[in-house]
Amino acid sequence: MHVIVCIKQVPDTTNVKINPETNTLMRDGVESILNPFDEYALEMGLKLKDTQGARVSVITMGPPQADVILRDAIARGADDGVLLTDRAFAGADTLATSYALSLAIRKVNEHPDLVLFGKQAIDGDTAQVGPGVSEYLGYTLLCNVKSLTVQGNHFQAESVYEEGSDIWEGEFPCVMTVLKEAPAPRFASLKGCMNARKAKTQWLAAKDTNADPERLGLKGSPTKVVKIFSPPVRDCEMKCVWKSDKAKALSSILDALKKKGALK
Repeated sequence: MHVIVCIKQVPDTTNVKINPETNTLMRDGVESILNPFDEYALEMGLKLKDTQGARVSVITMGPPQADVILRDAIARGADDGVLLTDRAFAGADTLATSYALSLAIRKVNEHPDLVLFGKQAIDGDTAQVGPGVSEYLGYTLLCNVKSLTVQGNHFQAESVYEEGSDIWEGEFPCVMTVLKEAPAPRFASLKGCMNARKAKTQWLAAKDTNADPERLGLKGSPTKVVKIFSPPVRDCEMKCVWKSDKAKALSSILDALKKKGALK
């Protein structure tokens, strides 16, 4: 069984910088972390390694510094890591990113059994890349997965939503996005850290994936950020309503809402 986990290096949310010319996130030289949701996807893959003897590969797309999170994943138990890094990938939206990742996945294994993603990345919060990759691969998609059990080529997964949960049964291959409600990520062991330092990660440029240059980076991104700004602070009028007379308090609140046109 071969499990591929797609992970992302994201800017620390307390230190986000925007390129004023392209309106894209500036990643070079910015303190970054492994996307927290992806840690849970990685853990799900590693549990399959523990119970099913699966091979776990991790893939990320980003600048050379993103190699750090591949080694973090290897220290926790992943078998190998692949970094998609090329200026041609810069500024990619979710569509261009999904396209590039799907080609990298096919490069690693033409037919992987399972591809895992975190539910979303904390820098964009779109939750679109996992579904996008499933479309490019032609794989079944399950989102918001909390738990997964595997028997042979069959799986049973629980997906959780605001209104409840669903139990799914199916066969591999499949793409899944994983929630933070999944089992907690493990820590790297000392032996794992030593292995990660010596590990040789594979770096792929755009030409290595035979990608169409017109579908990569800003060129291949139909989503364009025109302007980024902070919403203006709205002035508001505050009034104190005495709690001692509840009827009077309610009446004054209703009158205020009527004046604002919120009630008729």
